[in-house]
Amino acid sequence: MTETRGESPRGRDAGLRAIALSAYGPTLLGSMGAGAVTPIVAVSARELGASVGVAALLVAMMGVGQLLGDLPSGALAARIGERRALLIAAVVEAAGMLIAALAGGLVMLFAGVLVVGLAGSLFGLARQAYLTEAVPVAMRARALSTLGGVNRIGSFVGPFIGSLVIVRWGTDSAYAVGGVASLAAFVLVLLAPDITAEAHRVVGRGAPRSVASVLLQHRHVLLTLGTGAMCVAGARAIREALIPLWAESVGFSPAQTSLVFGVAGAIDMALFYPSGWLMDRYGRVAAAVPSMVVLGLGMALLPLATSLVAVTAAATVLGVGNGLGAGLIMTLGADASPAEGRAQFLGGWRLCADLGRAAGPLALSGLSAVMSLGASAVVLGAGALVGAGWLRVWVPRHDPTRAPATGGR
Repeated sequence: MTETRGESPRGRDAGLRAIALSAYGPTLLGSMGAGAVTPIVAVSARELGASVGVAALLVAMMGVGQLLGDLPSGALAARIGERRALLIAAVVEAAGMLIAALAGGLVMLFAGVLVVGLAGSLFGLARQAYLTEAVPVAMRARALSTLGGVNRIGSFVGPFIGSLVIVRWGTDSAYAVGGVASLAAFVLVLLAPDITAEAHRVVGRGAPRSVASVLLQHRHVLLTLGTGAMCVAGARAIREALIPLWAESVGFSPAQTSLVFGVAGAIDMALFYPSGWLMDRYGRVAAAVPSMVVLGLGMALLPLATSLVAVTAAATVLGVGNGLGAGLIMTLGADASPAEGRAQFLGGWRLCADLGRAAGPLALSGLSAVMSLGASAVVLGAGALVGAGWLRVWVPRHDPTRAPATGGR
């Protein structure tokens, strides 16, 4: 793939517009469908007779599916190409939604949710590889942060669509929304031009390498920069769990908690393009380190907030930190990925991030079992600051906007 740096702003904006339909349309549809389903998985389980613990386990199955699917997704995308992987992911996701909608028992619901998680892993990897192949490095961060922003917008809108259909047709109708969105994404990918076709001709791929061989070759990158991605994903997941838990601990009603989270989410969504511009203009560190520092400070300051205004302010700080890092993990993975074996590498990269995403709430749970929630927030905030230092060391070594760029590219 040829990576150009000296493009004009007008050319870069035109490039983003050119890939909008192919890359962002399916993302918006897929995230809307997932957003419609995510809030009602536990409700469906309870309606089928599950205990609270079993319902929570079922909700976790979507994340388990993503973890299980990361490495196989890399292998599949390398073998059939990103565009075909997107098509398969859309069909598999629609099938998972159908299974969940028709579930007459918990086993079938577990299966449907797991399939949706597996499809989400393939869809996410294929979209990241798709843009990495098609977009020049000079606009990579903006393209990928926009991908993350579009995903957040869809996840924000999806629950509202789901609630509208649930009121009229019942809980299971939310899965129908997810299935229709997946099929619409399939049609859009099928009809849109293949923006990676030229890149694949330039690379001239032979037989794809095994995932194990690619990960072994690039193990140093995954153990260093990949650990940084794990820290970022963990901090984000902690934020999502910490805000509602703290709001509940200080006596907020569910409506007040939703308001706090909504305000923070709006700030978060508004920053996705500035984050990408910052990374493209001033380097990846310019967003990576401030994002983690602000997240760490927000966690540490949250125990000082007890009123609605104060908690909203602290949650907004966390939203700013999260928004500053929009697209960061995908961009760092794209920067570090090799031209040969890119999809396989990104499978390992996404596994690092998904492990961090799973470990964050577990760390919060473990700490809160032995100390207060406020003390846990302070400890985890300090951990985020340590993660910022780690990123400061390793991110510049793989930043293609700063010479010399390294990392097996």
